[in-house]
Formats: sequence, structure tokens, C-alpha cells
Amino acid sequence: MTDAILIRGARQLVTLRGPAGPRRGAAMRDLGIIPDGAVLISGGRIEAVGQGRRVENLSVARRAYEIDARGKTVLPGFVDCHAWPLWGRLRWTGEDPRAPAATELWPLEPGHGFDGIAATPARTLERRLRLTLEDYVRHGTTSLEAKTGWGLDPQGQLKSLRVFAGSAQLAVDLIPSLFADGLPARGYSHGLDAYLRTQIDEVLPVAARRKLARFVEVCCGKGSLPPYEARRLLQAAGSLGFHLKVHSALSSHSAARLAVELDAASVALQDHATADDISALAQSSAVVILTPAVALQRGCERGITARSLIDHGVAVALATGYHPCLNPNCNLQFVLWAACRHLGMTPAEALTAATINAAHALRCGGLFGSLEAGKSADLVLLDASDYRELAHCAGQNLVVTAIKRGRILYQRGEVQWPNP
Repeated sequence: MTDAILIRGARQLVTLRGPAGPRRGAAMRDLGIIPDGAVLISGGRIEAVGQGRRVENLSVARRAYEIDARGKTVLPGFVDCHAWPLWGRLRWTGEDPRAPAATELWPLEPGHGFDGIAATPARTLERRLRLTLEDYVRHGTTSLEAKTGWGLDPQGQLKSLRVFAGSAQLAVDLIPSLFADGLPARGYSHGLDAYLRTQIDEVLPVAARRKLARFVEVCCGKGSLPPYEARRLLQAAGSLGFHLKVHSALSSHSAARLAVELDAASVALQDHATADDISALAQSSAVVILTPAVALQRGCERGITARSLIDHGVAVALATGYHPCLNPNCNLQFVLWAACRHLGMTPAEALTAATINAAHALRCGGLFGSLEAGKSADLVLLDASDYRELAHCAGQNLVVTAIKRGRILYQRGEVQWPNP
């Protein structure tokens, strides 16, 4: 059986090909669309991309397994660059579980769930993670970040990272990130300083030595780590070779400046960006991550908008912010719709932000995020003749096929109607 795949006849082949580095400004609207396009895959990588007849005449294409993409849109697999895919037990709060507006989902364990991962059997966590990844793939995401946010105590953080490492046999790229927040510090007898010493002296060295994480991310701002402490932890992480990420707490004006100062890969902003922040970010390599689905889940339609960021040359990525409480929806197609509806983005900008720019936010833009020869063969086929339907369908799942490293992971099944 051949390992070559030929995808042919695509109504739109959206390549996102372009210069190295994240796309900015007008470049976010250049999708590199090829009508009647074809993609040739061999050995898990993209062999060729282009007009159908040219690609179909290549020698490798003659022995390839063919996928008919007539009437469909083919584009890179989505990349979720900001997500918490692992958690402990949960419970509903509120008197009437039938009234969604009066109920919320929160961790079951004491301490707001910070010890929940450590108390949950590893096999349960592995099974839970696998089910979550399957849901991601069904909705077209082939690569994602995985934060340790539900195990903020040292034992939980390292256990989460071990579970992530154990998922390596699955086809999806899972980029592990060690997440640190100031909230668990109240459980330490000497408060924040003791918490930081534990992170810097114990957790970070173990994670570095065992190669369990690629990123270290801090939450900076009110209710989380103050700027000085966040800088201290990130500097320690950088000295151990970790890539850095910054997450902005609500009403924080320090996260963007910290990300620029420490050359972080990304900064996740929620509800604000000053003119000085935007100017500094436009001159930096940091990618700004926006999570409109989280804002909608919180009932805040008016969060930060992408328009001023893009117009001033800031590299913008979109993510789900997947989290069982903050946003229990891993569908990036819904995020694209929300970004166009609420953040002022065009469909082309939103698609760029959820693919190649999201890959650069994970420092993986040279590996996936666009359809170019030599890159990993990560792509999806949509039941749509135009990519702009993603901005119209409000999260309807348009994915009919998902391919990761040249392997078909998902194909939409038929409805099994009863016999008459």
C-alpha cells in the first residue's frame, strides 16, 4: 500500500504560503488561494502544491491514493495556540441546573481545583485527554498547545506534563506548556515568595531535565502574579532554555510590556491594549493571541478588538482558550465566526490567525500552519466551496476529512437511517 496521497480538484486550495514569520497587516489577507488545486503527500510531508494538472502529472502522483476534493475547500489544519485540555473533576453550582444563566461549572476539589490533577488517576487523565483530542480532530484542529492549568501545585503540574508526554503515540501535535499563576500561593505558609521558590528551584529544573515542556507561561496582573514576580519566574525559565509566553489577567496593563521585554513567543490579551502596548508589540516578535469565545462565554461581547492591532502591524493569532469552565468549546471554526462578528476581522485575517500565525505563536511556523512543500501534511477538507463560509456558519462543523502528517485521522460518517 502506498503512503502517497493525492488530493485533487479542490474548488479552493487555501495554501497560506508566504514569507517566513507571522503575517502582519495586509499580508494577513493574502491566503495564496489556488483554484482547482491539488496537494501531493508523501512520507507524511507535502511533496507538491499547485494547479491540479501539474501536480497530477508528477511520477509520485501516479501511484498515490486519491481523494476527490471537487466542490470542497482544502486548507491547513487549524492550530490552537492557547488551551487547557486536561482537568480534574467538576461540579455544577447554582440551585437549578436547568437554568444555564444561573449555573456555572467549577472544579470539584478543594482549593479551586489546583490539587485536582494530582488526585485524579493517570489513566483517567489519559482517557480524558484522548477524548478531548478526538473532539479537536473532528473539528479540524491538528496541532494544539496543552497547558498545565488544572494542576498548579507542583505535583499536579508535573503529572499533567507526564500525561501530555504519554500522548506522543497519538498523531496530533501536542505542544506542552508549564503554566504558572499566583493563585495557589495562598496555600503556602509564606505566600507568594515560597510559591515562586518552589517553581524556580523544583518544578522548572525537573521539567527542563526531563524535557517535559517546551514553554513556560505566566499569568500576569491583578489576582495573578504581579509584574516583578512574573518577570522573575520567566527569567528563570528562559535561563533553562524554555520558550516564554505571557497571559494577561483582566485589567492588566503590564503583560504586553513584559512579553516584549523578554522576547516572549506570545501574549494572550483579554480586554485591553493601550496605544503604547500596540506600538511596542508591532515592533516585536511576539504574537498577540485573542480568544473571542472566552469573552462570549463570560457574556462580554465587547472585549479587545483586533482591528487596531492588525492595522498597526501587530501579528495576531486566534485560539479557543479551551477550558472546561472558561470556554468548553474546542471548535476553532466557531472562533473564526466570533472573530469576524465581534473583533472586526475579515474572514481571510481570521483564517490566517487560526493557522500560520497560531503556529508561529507556538514557534512551529516552519513545521505546520500552511500548505507548502516540505512541511508536515496537516490539512482539512471542508464541505464548502468557499473558505468564507467559515465566517458565516457560526461554528457549524464543515470538516469532512482531517489529515495529520499524511494520515487520515477523521472522515465524516454517514447517517444510518433505519430501513423502511
